[in-house]
Amino acid sequence: MSIKQALSILTLCVSVALPLHAQQISAPEPQPGSINGTVTDTEDDAIPGAVIVITGSTPENVHTTKSNGTGFFELNNLAPGTYHATVTMKDFTDWTSKDIVLKPGQDLDIPDIALAVGSSIVVNAVYSPVQIATEQVHVEEEQHILGVIPNFYVVYDKNPAPLTPKLKFDLAIKSIFNPATFVAANIYAGMNQAADTPNFVQGAKGYGQRLGTIYADGVTDILIGGAILPSLLHQDPRYFYSGEGTKTHRFWHAVSAPFICKGDNGQWQPNYSSVIGDLATGGISNLYYPQSNRGVGLVFSSAAIGAGGRMVNALAQEFLLKKLTTARTRNKN
Repeated sequence: MSIKQALSILTLCVSVALPLHAQQISAPEPQPGSINGTVTDTEDDAIPGAVIVITGSTPENVHTTKSNGTGFFELNNLAPGTYHATVTMKDFTDWTSKDIVLKPGQDLDIPDIALAVGSSIVVNAVYSPVQIATEQVHVEEEQHILGVIPNFYVVYDKNPAPLTPKLKFDLAIKSIFNPATFVAANIYAGMNQAADTPNFVQGAKGYGQRLGTIYADGVTDILIGGAILPSLLHQDPRYFYSGEGTKTHRFWHAVSAPFICKGDNGQWQPNYSSVIGDLATGGISNLYYPQSNRGVGLVFSSAAIGAGGRMVNALAQEFLLKKLTTARTRNKN
C-alpha cells in the first residue's frame, strides 16, 4: 500500500469518525437557576418558618425549604423548566403560584407571596369572645420593643375582641410589675434628682423619695386609668394602631388617643378613663409630694404631662414602634 493510499484511507476514517464522535459528545447541560421570594401576611409583615415547596414537571423534581426570620427563602441549583410553588403556614391559608418558568442561569424572584389568615370563621364559630380576647391579650403580653421594653397596650389586630374587666386588670398588673417599669422609674428618678424636682432633699434619701413618687404615680395611673375606670365605663385602655390612610390621618388618629378611645361596644367615644385617670393621679399625688409642690397646680400639671406622654407614645406607635416590636400579634381569631 502506497503512502498516498494510506493517507486516503486515514482521511476517510477521520471523516467518518468525527461525526460519530460529535454525536457521542452531548450538548452542555443548561446552566441551573434559582428561585427566591419573601413570605408575608396581608399587612406586609414577614412570616418566618413558612414551608415552601417548589415542584417541577417530574415527581422527583421537588424542592422544599422554609422562610427565614425576615420571611425570605431561596432555592438554588434548579434545572430550567416550569415549576409551581406552594407556601403553607399554620393558621394561614395556603398560597399557590401560577406557572413559574425558570430560564437557564436565571435568579427568579416570586413576587406578592401574601398569606391570608385562614381560621377566623372556624375559630369565631367555636370560641367565645372572652376566649378570643384572652388569647389576644396573651399575644399582646409577648410584644416587646427591641425584644426588651414591654409594648402591651397596643393593638395591631383589626378586629379585636373587647376586654373583660379581668383582662384589663391583668394587663395593668403585668405592666406595674414588669422589670422594665422599675428601670424606667429609676431613670426618671435620676433625671428628677438632677433637676432637683420635686422639692425633696438631695442625696440617697431624696433619690429614694423621688423614685417612690414616680413609681406611685405610675401605679395609680395604670390602675385607675388603665383598669378601674375602663372596667366601670366599659372602655378599652389600649392604643389601636391604624397604619392606614394618609400620614395626616394617622397623625390625628395618634394625637387624639388621650381624648378618644374605643368602647367595649366597638364604638369610638370620649376617653373619660384617660382624662379622669390623669386628674385622679394628680389628686392622689398631693398625699405624698412635698408640701411645697402640692395644690391644684400639681393636679393639672400631672394631667397635662400624662396626656402629653400618651400623645408622644401614640405617635411613636403609629410611625415607628411597630417595626421595632418583636413577637407582634398576627391574631388569627
